[in-house]
Amino acid sequence: MGGTIMSRFSRRDLLSLMGGAALVPALSVGQSYAATRYIVIVTGGTGGVFYPYGGGMAQLLSKKLPDTQATAQVTGGSVDNVKLLGSGDAEIGFSTVDSAYDGYKGEGAYKDAGPQKIATLAVLYPSVLHTVATKSSGIKTVADIKGKRASVGSAGSSTESIADRVLQAAGLDPMKDVTRDNLSVAESVGAIKDGKVDVFFWIGGVPTPAIKDLVSTNANDVNFINTGELAGGLAQKYPGVYSQAILKKGAYEGLTEDLPVLGVDNVLLAPESLDGGLVKEVLAVIFDNLAEVAAFHPVAKLLKLETAAPKTAVPYHPAAIEFYKSRGVTAG
Repeated sequence: MGGTIMSRFSRRDLLSLMGGAALVPALSVGQSYAATRYIVIVTGGTGGVFYPYGGGMAQLLSKKLPDTQATAQVTGGSVDNVKLLGSGDAEIGFSTVDSAYDGYKGEGAYKDAGPQKIATLAVLYPSVLHTVATKSSGIKTVADIKGKRASVGSAGSSTESIADRVLQAAGLDPMKDVTRDNLSVAESVGAIKDGKVDVFFWIGGVPTPAIKDLVSTNANDVNFINTGELAGGLAQKYPGVYSQAILKKGAYEGLTEDLPVLGVDNVLLAPESLDGGLVKEVLAVIFDNLAEVAAFHPVAKLLKLETAAPKTAVPYHPAAIEFYKSRGVTAG
């Protein structure tokens, strides 16, 4: 069965729409069919990296696992995903490690919802904070964003959390010192093209499709802002979560030199309660088919068995630990 991508609704909605019939197909005389197993993969917005990565993963799992239909779901991103996993409305999901850690602890965007029962399956690739400003705004540093119109990411997203922390690190009050707008990366690109915002934040892999599209036509009108100078303080305040990364020269049109930026890892998560057998099956399909995984998105080429299970902020699923051990890798 081919994997599919669906818009934002829950696993319960999916099964309800199917009326449950797909779970137990009618049997004709002399025939027996295995029940279809459904896997919901929660991703992100259409302009980011989680979306194509998750869509490719859904297709791969549907193709390689017997009697399995994997479906990639469009969401608001990391915070949505962690909550959907914590509530059991999804089996697999993507998140930045800072949002996953906040969810695991019940902090930040999860303060009201409480700790989320999630576990790590793999560390996938690093993301960098893209802070993109119009040249006409005069913004050259994060501190220059004071008094400007800023898109800080979708409401409740990992981007919003990071944007607020970066603004605070630069001495700004993110609620009072900027005119804030909550837009997805695709919406942010549209808003900056239309002159509706002066700057936007986005945490994602390189290249992010929506930003690549922006600079392909507007490279002379925008600047990428250095956030790496704030990384040291943030890493000290949030140990094991943030680091300094480099947005390399030529990564986007118009980027003529290496730029220090804030970096954070992206992880593949599951509910703590997800069946261990399924965890091992999923990881086996992923790591036995890395050539196919590499075609999902340029950052997917970075996934390697040897580097997929380093120490990270959210504990690994017990079955993931067993899987890596069976492949000669120590998780964590």
